[in-house]
Amino acid sequence: MSASSAPAPFSILDTDLYKFTMQQAVREHFPDVQAVYRFTNRDKRFQFSRQAIELFRTAVSQFTDIALTKEEHDWLRTACPYFTPSYLSYLSAYRFKPEQVHVTFIPVSADGLMGNVEVEARGPWVETIMWEVPLMSALSEIYFHSVNTDWTYDGQEEAAYDKCRRLIEGGCAFSDFGSRRRRSYIAHDLVIKGLVRASREVHGPGRLTGTSNAHFAHKYNLNPIGTIAHEWFMGVAALRGYEKTHLLALDLWEQVYHDQVLIALTDTFTTEAFFKDFVLDANRARKWTGLRHDSGDPFEFAPRVKEVYESLGIDPRQKLIVYSDSLNVDKCLRLQNQANELGLEKVAYGIGTHLTNDFRTASSGGKEKSKALNMVIKLTSVNNRPCIKISDDETKNIGDLATIEYVKRLYGLPVTK
Repeated sequence: MSASSAPAPFSILDTDLYKFTMQQAVREHFPDVQAVYRFTNRDKRFQFSRQAIELFRTAVSQFTDIALTKEEHDWLRTACPYFTPSYLSYLSAYRFKPEQVHVTFIPVSADGLMGNVEVEARGPWVETIMWEVPLMSALSEIYFHSVNTDWTYDGQEEAAYDKCRRLIEGGCAFSDFGSRRRRSYIAHDLVIKGLVRASREVHGPGRLTGTSNAHFAHKYNLNPIGTIAHEWFMGVAALRGYEKTHLLALDLWEQVYHDQVLIALTDTFTTEAFFKDFVLDANRARKWTGLRHDSGDPFEFAPRVKEVYESLGIDPRQKLIVYSDSLNVDKCLRLQNQANELGLEKVAYGIGTHLTNDFRTASSGGKEKSKALNMVIKLTSVNNRPCIKISDDETKNIGDLATIEYVKRLYGLPVTK
C-alpha cells in the first residue's frame, strides 16, 4: 500500500472467528438490540496525521464491496459445523454499512496536521459486531504506511518460522491471534507462511493449532480458532443484569452451541468474580471445555484454575487452559514449564501482536523496536445501557464509572476511592 492509498478489503473472513460465533449468538438471542462500539487509543503518544484519517475514511467506505463468496460459504459450513444453515444464509446476505461508522479527527499539533482520532460504530448489535477487527487492522495498516514508515518487511517470514520452531520444540500448542493489531495484511500473510512452513519442517512436542483469522485459515488450510470475547458478557450483563451474569451468559451461549466452542473467557468482570459464579454450577464446569486467560498475572491463573476444578471434583488435567494476553515466545515457554510442573496436560496459547506486529526500526539497523499501536474497540452500550469491563489489569477497565463501582460492590471487589 502506498502512502496515498487506503488498504483494500480482501474478504469478509479476514477477521477473528469469534466475531462470527458471537454474531450468530447475538442473532439468536438479541436480534433487535442496538449497540455502540468505540475506539480507544491507550497510548496517546501515538498520533495520527490528518492524511491518515482521510485514508481511513476511504477504507471504511470500501467495505461495502465485501461479501461472503460461495467458496467461503462452503468452507465455513465444513470447517465450522456449529454454524447453522440459517446463519450462513444471513452471513451471505450481510453487507457492511459504512454509514454506521463515524470517524472524527482531533488535531493537536499547531499546524493541525497531527492529532487523535475518535471512531464510533452505531447500529444493530448483530451488524455492528463485525466492525471491530477490520477497523482496527485497517487503522494500524494505514498508520504504519503513512505516519510511521521507519520499518521494512525484511525477515518477517523467517522470524515467524523461528518463533514457531522454538514453540514446537518447547512443547507449546499455539495459534495466531494477530488480526486486530497486525502491521498490515502483507505482514500477517508473511507470518502465516513462516508458521505453516515451520509446522511442517520442525518436529517436537508442540504444534501450530491454527489461526483465529478465518480468511487465513481458509487460505492455508488451518484450523479456525476462537469462541467468545468480552463483548458477549458485557452485552448480556447490561441487558439482563449483573447478578450471576456469567452463568446466564454461558447458558445463552450453550443454547446456541450446545457442546461445541465452549471455552469461557474469565476476566470481563475480573477472574475472581467469574469464579464466584462458575463454582455454583459444577455440571456446567464439567461441560465446558476450558477457560481463557486474557489479563492479570498469567502465572497466577493455572494454579487458581486447578484449585477451582479440584474443589468441584473435576480433574483439571481434562480441562483446557488458553492464554491470550500479551504473549511472546519466552512467556509461553515459561507458562508451559509451569503447566508441566502442575501436571496440567491441556494448555494452549493465542499469540497476537508478537507475531503480526513485531518489527524493528529501519533507521536503527534493526536494533530498536518499532512499537505497535496500543488500541482497542469495545462495546460501549446496548439499547442505551452502558457496557463495562473490569479487567484483572486495572488499566484496561472500560466503561461507565458508576456501573463499574456498582458491579465491584456486587462481587465484593475493591472499590476505587
